[in-house]
Amino acid sequence: MILYILYHLEGGGSVVEASTFRDVLAQWPSGVTVVTTVVDGVRHGMTASSFSSVSLDPPLVSICLDRRLYSHGLVETSGVFGISVLAKDQAEVARRFAGMTGDVGDRFDGETWSTAATGVPLLDSALGWLDCRIVHAYPGGDHTIFVGEVLAGHAARRTAPLLFHSRGWGQFADVLPDVATLADTGLVSSLAARGEAGDAVHRTARHVRRSGIRVRVADLTAGGSLQTLPWAREIAGDAGETYPRSALVESAVQARQAIDRGIPVLELRADGRDPRSVERAAILARELAGEDGAEGRVVILEDAFAVAGEAALGAIDVLAHSGATEICLDDTSGAATPLQVRSLLQDAVGIARPVPLRLRLRDKDRLGLVNVLTALKSGVHHFDTTLGGLDGAVATEDLVRLLGTLDVDTPADAAALDRLARRLREHPPGSTTSPSPNGVSASTAHSTPMPSL
Repeated sequence: MILYILYHLEGGGSVVEASTFRDVLAQWPSGVTVVTTVVDGVRHGMTASSFSSVSLDPPLVSICLDRRLYSHGLVETSGVFGISVLAKDQAEVARRFAGMTGDVGDRFDGETWSTAATGVPLLDSALGWLDCRIVHAYPGGDHTIFVGEVLAGHAARRTAPLLFHSRGWGQFADVLPDVATLADTGLVSSLAARGEAGDAVHRTARHVRRSGIRVRVADLTAGGSLQTLPWAREIAGDAGETYPRSALVESAVQARQAIDRGIPVLELRADGRDPRSVERAAILARELAGEDGAEGRVVILEDAFAVAGEAALGAIDVLAHSGATEICLDDTSGAATPLQVRSLLQDAVGIARPVPLRLRLRDKDRLGLVNVLTALKSGVHHFDTTLGGLDGAVATEDLVRLLGTLDVDTPADAAALDRLARRLREHPPGSTTSPSPNGVSASTAHSTPMPSL
């Protein structure tokens, strides 16, 4: 500081023009907070973006306040301040505490507030808050840098933050992922239900797996066992393959059957409308987390987009703490619209983190790929599909093609999937041919229809 003063007293150097300085700083995006304090029992607050972390041990943060502001004197006098970090939907709160909404009387009205160690008001609906006692105050030009020791804190919500950039409020822009993954969870059951022979079902599923797509090869929830499936021998023969496979189960016994036959990914269902069903799935996922060989535990939340938003988010929160490695939001009844997908995922992605969300979307009213694009721009990178859209879900090959046009990488072999889908269309289930990886039909004989899974 002394060197800085002497340097300028001696006439050395020059400083940037004020307008240029402000314009450059306006390009730096920052979060938005409400800084609060209390003096003689009266609450005071202001909007501020000049908040920063300083130290983890001890826990210290800083705020920079203009010395000309009335709030500066209040914080300096009280020796305490609170920081409430605003969410993307709280721009109105930011404007109110910035004095941009005219005379509103008490700025604190209309919100719920708590107190902690110092007694300053802390916003309950914020992303989180910190309760601080001032331990240092440093001069910073026309501002004072207040350093506060954090006495208490609370992370209240998991959603996107409110941002301040170029003198305006906003939120994170939609950014497409670099990579997306797919799983085909409908092909095998669709082929089986349409009477395809066991060896043909297995052959088609294997081709899809070898193209880079995880495939559900068995549904054991109807009380069956892997030994009784028409393609049980083929499943056992695939045990040494590295191509990904999954099985739908509803008990630890069924899960063990799948694991013993080299199926490492276990899928569980939960009814999004029934909290007890969600809890049962969470308990089973937690139990399977301790099973050797259970590398993946996917909980499928059925009818996720037909459930009230808060109920769906509550279910996702339960499953995120259950030992699940993935949570699949299933548009079971085809209720999803782009607006619903956007609305749910804006909060769901943060609530589930670090557990990744998957989406299984139906192609109702030809909205399937529109919903997929909305999901991609909302932070979801994983999708469940069905080759050829046989069961009404988004078609695997269509989604791979869309990802290619968006420059989103995927492990899937688009050309191989296109050939398989074309063979399905040309020789639908029940015909005398089945898909071949090179597009040449392979004859199959199935004198008796294969039972539905």
